[in-house]
Amino acid sequence: MPSTALASVSSPDLRPRLSASDRIRHRLKQAGQRYHANDNIAAFVHDGELDELRAEVQDKMQALLHALVIDTQNDHNTRDTAQRVARMFVNEVFRGRYETPPAVTTFPNAAGLNDLMVVGPIAVRSACSHHFCPIMGQVWIGVLPKADSDLIGLSKYARLCDWVLSRPQIQEEAITQLADELQRRVRPEGLAVVMQASHFCMHWRGVKDSQALMKNSIMRGAFLQDACLRREFLSLIGPQDQ
Repeated sequence: MPSTALASVSSPDLRPRLSASDRIRHRLKQAGQRYHANDNIAAFVHDGELDELRAEVQDKMQALLHALVIDTQNDHNTRDTAQRVARMFVNEVFRGRYETPPAVTTFPNAAGLNDLMVVGPIAVRSACSHHFCPIMGQVWIGVLPKADSDLIGLSKYARLCDWVLSRPQIQEEAITQLADELQRRVRPEGLAVVMQASHFCMHWRGVKDSQALMKNSIMRGAFLQDACLRREFLSLIGPQDQ
């Protein structure tokens, strides 16, 4: 389509000519915004377009089932599979791409707390961006606040974890995104994040290893500089494979 037409995608008479995904993609490109699998693109999705996007995904999923030679007309088990999968991807397991950040109320560190706080284990669920197979795991968060840090409620850590992990991810990038989000909101003296997860792209396909786990950590600020603080945090979260 000519660029002059794309430049006018917000015009009501041109909206029907482009799919929701094309309109959203155009806005992202116009803004120079990356839209990788684990990026949040909520700011570029307009009202009503999520429903259109889900319908579009349903159509494409139906085409995939057709290409797999599955008779969805006569097979009662797969008759509504395309609709279910579209809803699952857009509204459930990948909603962290399309929803704005969760509301997280912060409050000042009025008491001047400067002791280690540990939150976890927080159950997290995601999907590998290589094969869209499930990732199931746990996250532990260590925070060393300072006088001008913001504090957030306990449940808000879980909400942020869910928002970041509810996208196609690889674990190394997921934990970095989570650490960045916490760093921005809390502004602590030190931040530690540990994640342990089971990857179904190993259990279900490939080598089919049902025991393998992936563990990784991010240490920032005081946790990176102070070995004693780091050991204290790791001792408090204990073994992660039990």
